[in-house]
Amino acid sequence: MHGRDWGRFLYPYEQTVEELKVKFKSLRAELKRNDEFSPIEFVTGRVKRVSSILNKAKQLHVPDDELEEGIGDIAGIRIMCQFVEDIDRVAEYIRERRDMKVVYEKDYVRNKKESGYRSYHMIIRYPIQTALGYKEVLAEIQIRTLAMNFWATIEHSLNYKYKDKLPEEVNQRLRRAAEAAFWLDKEMSSIRQDIVSAQKQFEDDSNVVTKILNGIQELYFYHRIREAASYQLKFNEKWEREDYWGLKTLLTDIQHSISRAKGEV
Repeated sequence: MHGRDWGRFLYPYEQTVEELKVKFKSLRAELKRNDEFSPIEFVTGRVKRVSSILNKAKQLHVPDDELEEGIGDIAGIRIMCQFVEDIDRVAEYIRERRDMKVVYEKDYVRNKKESGYRSYHMIIRYPIQTALGYKEVLAEIQIRTLAMNFWATIEHSLNYKYKDKLPEEVNQRLRRAAEAAFWLDKEMSSIRQDIVSAQKQFEDDSNVVTKILNGIQELYFYHRIREAASYQLKFNEKWEREDYWGLKTLLTDIQHSISRAKGEV
């Protein structure tokens, strides 16, 4: 145990975490680019500390030479969702992928732990290419809502403080807080459509503004100085009045001007 080169042992897990973070963030961006609602709010990842690996190996009676197969969460990815319904959608995306294989699933959303903990866990087998060759690594993906994550973060901190021996009063308060988080998720789900519509409207308006400003810069590039300056004044006026419909019309005019400018080049 003490002779292991931990830096070398953990490197494939570090690579796995970085690759998975990129892939799930790219999935989120792709869904948004395709004008779809993304069930992924944000993604984080971590590799277990050596002390945590040793403690878990001791608890699970995993021999030193079986750590890679005996501990499935050395590499960990956490995917946060806005709504409970999004958890199933993210899990389905993962099952459908060909660049990773699901080997185990545990639903703590519908079957909460006694402590009140809720989350959806998946253990995957992930192939990586290292300097030493091909390797498959186990990694855990936890999918949860923002409310579930807030609760779990607090519980983890308290367990660390009390060394996993929480006083009963603290346990009771945590269970009540877990139920409050669960009801918050239910309430948010009941107005999900309104929330999603509002967020999409905000994104659309933001994209229109970005396209207008980029378009004005492009007109300057084509030496359409007067047109660009005129559009800038119109943009300022409509932006001040929060005239989003007018901004969309302005964007169409700018795009037509750019097309004409390109045709004259």
